[in-house]
Amino acid sequence: MSLLARFGQAARRSLLAVGILAGAWAVGLFLFVAALPRAMPDDGRQTDAIVVLTGGSGRLTVGFELLRAGRARKLFISGVYRGVEVRELLERAGKGGELECCIALGYEADDTEGNAVETAHWMRDQGFHSLRLVTANYHMPRSLVEFHRALPDVEIVPHPVAPAAVRLERWWEWPGTAELVVGEYSKFLLAHLRAALSTPRAVESAPIP
Repeated sequence: MSLLARFGQAARRSLLAVGILAGAWAVGLFLFVAALPRAMPDDGRQTDAIVVLTGGSGRLTVGFELLRAGRARKLFISGVYRGVEVRELLERAGKGGELECCIALGYEADDTEGNAVETAHWMRDQGFHSLRLVTANYHMPRSLVEFHRALPDVEIVPHPVAPAAVRLERWWEWPGTAELVVGEYSKFLLAHLRAALSTPRAVESAPIP
């Protein structure tokens, strides 16, 4: 076999491998979006804490409503801008100050892994063993990867919020939603890879009491 023929054969094999990987990625993307919850759960379960991840519309309001309904003893909001106080967040959400005593803020996190690490430290300090995690539905799969990685001994109850602006039905027809879910799916895969290869940053090995 000539050198040119060998090169062509190798190129065809490489293209086939790339095509298979691209096809698997695309199938995974459609399965990922299809599995995203479209409505918030109504399970009535109690947890030690409610944890809200900042960054999307409606999350804080849902967290405050869950706390008011007595679904947990405390609410922790992770990823808050420095200088923002509890009272200000309550006022923005149109909620009364009676909840202020039961809310704690975390200022250290700047990404989802950071949210999980920050929450792990707070949960350990509080001596809590279960939490209800509030974030957007498209963000929940990656959040669960990071939170299970940082809090392996804590029960995590997902409470996804469905933003009205994110149109998951026929999502490929909406450029904004398509860009969002493609990016989130890629980050979800990377989070799984990172979880398999490393430990969460700054969590150490100290167990939560």
